[in-house]
Amino acid sequence: KMGVSAGTIHVRVKKMEDVGIIRGSSLVIDYTKLDYRFITYVGIFLSKSNKTMDVLKELEKIPNVTELSVIAGKYNIFCKIRAKDTDDAKRIIYGINDIDDVMRTESMISIEEYFSDKNRLIKAVEI
Repeated sequence: KMGVSAGTIHVRVKKMEDVGIIRGSSLVIDYTKLDYRFITYVGIFLSKSNKTMDVLKELEKIPNVTELSVIAGKYNIFCKIRAKDTDDAKRIIYGINDIDDVMRTESMISIEEYFSDKNRLIKAVEI
């Protein structure tokens, strides 16, 4: 219980949509129930940094890539993939390596996902 009426919640959500704080809503998927239990983080090195957008567009086509970031540091791009098992992850990573201008990748296997909550911060923000 939130202690406010449904109408109040509706008005607050509408205000946040109007100012762009909320840009949509989505379902929370439990990938483990779909047998996508294997998580790998992949650091991607590019042969040319000016090809970043081209590579991002190719990575975006891979449904197993669930997070994708351009970063400063060791890698050009960093992504999270979800797979069913090691063979599935290997297939996905080999596919990433085959993208033009991907020089090489480094993979890190997650041994436990402690939590995954894209909405975690908003719970602490006063609106």
